[in-house]
Amino acid sequence: MGVVLARIDQRLVHGIVVTQWVSAVKAKRIMVVDDDVEQDEPRKAAMRLSKPAGTGMSLIGKDKAINNFKDGKYDNHNVLLVVNNVEILLELVRNGVEIPKVNIGIMLDREDRKKYAKNFAANEEELNQLKELEDLGIQVSYQFTPSDKEEKLEKLLN
Repeated sequence: MGVVLARIDQRLVHGIVVTQWVSAVKAKRIMVVDDDVEQDEPRKAAMRLSKPAGTGMSLIGKDKAINNFKDGKYDNHNVLLVVNNVEILLELVRNGVEIPKVNIGIMLDREDRKKYAKNFAANEEELNQLKELEDLGIQVSYQFTPSDKEEKLEKLLN
């Protein structure tokens, strides 16, 4: 199966991801792709403590993720892919990782970003990257929790 959902979430693995999104997408593996987290053993240990029983977890960098997908290591997994920014997703897709759908979960407001929804703010570069994902045929939407209404990207930007 591979990736069933990719979530952009600046907080990466936290309560909503492990208690709601994992079951909503029937994920058997949570995969965090982040070069900084890959090198941070205490942070990785904390994230591993939060994973639901019976669910695998990978905490790896971009290059390793790309190589693992190319080698077919996740072909028989339902993977919930979690990243903290859209640039990582775009790089994965450009390197052959198949992503059927992108969920914008948490992209917090900051000085260089415009706010579009409660937990979704983006700058021009990030919007262009999200639109590029859509142009590649990947559905992009904002949805904080599975029980919230899903909002398509184009609707939020109008």
